[in-house]
Formats: sequence, C-alpha cells, structure tokens
Amino acid sequence: MSSLNTESYIEPIPFQLGASYPCVLVELTEVPRVGFRGQQSAAYLQARGFTLPDAPNQAVTQADGSHVARLSQTEYLILGSLADRGERIADEEARWELDHSANYLLPREDSHAWLQLSGICIADVMAKLCGVDLRAAAFPPGAVAQTSAARINVIVINVGSKGQPAFQILFDRASLAYFKDAVLDAMAEFDGQVLGIEALD
Repeated sequence: MSSLNTESYIEPIPFQLGASYPCVLVELTEVPRVGFRGQQSAAYLQARGFTLPDAPNQAVTQADGSHVARLSQTEYLILGSLADRGERIADEEARWELDHSANYLLPREDSHAWLQLSGICIADVMAKLCGVDLRAAAFPPGAVAQTSAARINVIVINVGSKGQPAFQILFDRASLAYFKDAVLDAMAEFDGQVLGIEALD
C-alpha cells in the first residue's frame, strides 16, 4: 500500500449532472444502518417486507434503494436508502423490541463508518488497499467481502452494475479519518473526486 500523504487530500467538488469521474468517494456515515442476528431474524425481516439474500456474503438491493447484506447464516446488515436518507431503516431500529424470539438488534451507526466508492476505477483503487480481488469478474454486483483493507477490517458490498460500478464500504467508525485518508491516497492516481452526500439527491 502506498504511504498516506495528507497533501493528496482531494477537496469535495460540486456535482455536475452528467459528469463522469473515474472514481468518486462519498461519506454516508450519517445515513442510518442497522443489523439483526438470530435464528429468527430472516423470518422477522421478511415479515417487515425485506427481500433477503439466499446465502452469506451476498446482498440484495430493495425496491426503495436500501440494501440488505447477509454476513453469515443468521446475521444481516441493512443500509438505509439515500432516497429517504435512511428513514425507513431508522424506523425499523426504533420499533424493534426484545421478546422471546431469536432475533437480536445490532446497532451499527455508532460502530460502523460508511463510505461509498463508485466509478470505473474502483477495483483498481481497492487493489492498492486490499489483497482480495474486487474486479467485476471475481466480485460481481450483489457480492459481499468481509476482509482487510489498509490494515483494518472492512465489509465491502458491491451494489453497482456493469455500467455504474459502486462499492459500499463499512468499517470501524473510530478508524474513519485514517481509512478515508487511505482511500483518498489510493484514488489520487486515478483523478478521483470527493462529493458531498447532497450530490446523490
């Protein structure tokens, strides 16, 4: 991995409709996200209207733009939609109550930071940080990787398409500044840009 260089920080730019960049980074840490774990979590989430992945390390984008990633046989991570700024997911977290069913809430807003990396060069950017092959042939849309990047544990979710590659990256919130700098350093070679979340409206 290349060394971090604070001078390579890329200033956020205003979004231009129709503009295309090799790679774009957007911080989504303030958008709600939540986890559920337990033998009855799948039934609970399906009853709440979510479509679930068939197997671990897969993800499904919902009709409202939220994403459900299956991290193990019984654990799910749900990322809020940008369309409603995660309101549905925040409501799901608020309405959950502990009962006798094996379905346990895993709050993720305080534990996990969230970045979106999009553009045609994102696999090349991540190759500078991560030993796992995240090129489309090995890591297609709907795939989830739980791995290490820039020496910290990360969850990478491919929510893009062939024409619009996009990774959602979750990691320890305490490492946000460090990991964001590492991604920015890796992006510099590809003329990457940083956008504010408002650009995704």
